[in-house]
Amino acid sequence: MKIAIITDQHFGARKSSKFLHDHFKRFYDDIFFPYLEKHNITTVVDMGDTFDNRRSIDLWAIDWAKETYYNRLRDMGVTVHTIVGNHTAYYKNTNEVNSVDLLLKEYENVKVYSECTEVMLDRLQVLFIPWINAENTEKSILSIKGSTSDCAMGHLELNGFRAHRGHIMEDGMEGKLFEKFQRVFSGHYHTRSDDGRIFYLGNPYEMFWNDVNDPRGFTIFDTETLEHSHVDNPYSIFYNIYYEDTNYKLFDATKYKAKIVKVIVKKKTKPKDFEKFLDKLYSIGVQELKIVDNFEIQENEEFEADDSENTISLLNRYIDEAEMDCDKSIIKGILQKIYNQACEVE
Repeated sequence: MKIAIITDQHFGARKSSKFLHDHFKRFYDDIFFPYLEKHNITTVVDMGDTFDNRRSIDLWAIDWAKETYYNRLRDMGVTVHTIVGNHTAYYKNTNEVNSVDLLLKEYENVKVYSECTEVMLDRLQVLFIPWINAENTEKSILSIKGSTSDCAMGHLELNGFRAHRGHIMEDGMEGKLFEKFQRVFSGHYHTRSDDGRIFYLGNPYEMFWNDVNDPRGFTIFDTETLEHSHVDNPYSIFYNIYYEDTNYKLFDATKYKAKIVKVIVKKKTKPKDFEKFLDKLYSIGVQELKIVDNFEIQENEEFEADDSENTISLLNRYIDEAEMDCDKSIIKGILQKIYNQACEVE
C-alpha cells in the first residue's frame, strides 16, 4: 500500500494571512488532492504542526482548514493519522492539551496521537512518535527502545540534521536511539535532509524568505518496499532579483505578479533607470517589494557572497571564515533565533 506523508502544514500561519493561505490552497487544489485521487491514496500521515500557533487560532483559520483540507479528506474516504507536534501542543512540557485533538473531534476519519503508539499501516507496523517534552521523555525513550516496528514516524528534534538550509542543528536527541528502525521519517525541520535511514521530509510550501529555492511538497511511502519519493510543490512566492544595471526595457516582470520580491542591488550606475525598473515591478502588481542596497560586505574584502546562498548560510559561512576567539556555534544559534523571529514579523 502507498500512503501520503505530509508535515508542518501550519494552518493559521502569519496571523492567518489570506495571501499565504491562498498560496497553501493552490498546492492542495492543484497538487495534493489530485495526486491522492489519481493514485487512489486512502491513508495520510500528518507528522505534526498541523496548526501554527500553540496558544490560539482564529475562527477564520479553523474554517479554512476544515473547508480546504479536512472536509475533502473525509469526503474522499481518506484516513488521517495525525501526530501532535510542538506547535499543536498548548503547553511546552506536555502534549495533553493540543489543538488537533480539540478541533477535529467531528472527523471520524482523523486519528490523533499524543503519545507513542504502534499502528498497523496495511501489513507494516509503524511507531508514531509525537513531540517529546519534559513530561514524556522517559516514557517515549522506553517506547522507542521497546518497539518491534520496522518504521517510525514522528515530530523529532535530532541533532546533526538541517533545521533550515545552511543551519545544522547541534541540539536535540541523538539519532543513535533510532538505529533499530529500517526507516525513520520526521517533521519539525522544514527543509529536507537525511542520513540514509532518518529522513526529514520538509514542509509542503514556502512560508519565509529562508525557504526560497528550497524544495517543498509531500511524500509517498510504500509500506511494502519501504521506499519513498517526493512529490514537489512547483509553486513559489518568494523571489530574489539581482539588479546589475539591468535593462528595464528588456526585463520581463510578469512572473512576479502577486509574489514577494527582493531586489538585491549589485550595481546601480543609473538611478533613473533603476526607478523605472522598480516601476515595472510595481505596475505588474507584486505582493511585496523589498530593496537590498550595498550588497557587498565591506568588512572583509576576501569574503565573496555566492548568489545561490540564502541569508542564514551566508551568515554562517561568514562566521566560519572570521577570526574570533569564541564558540562560533553559540553565535550561529543566536543569529538563527533572531532571523526566525524577524521572519515571523508581519
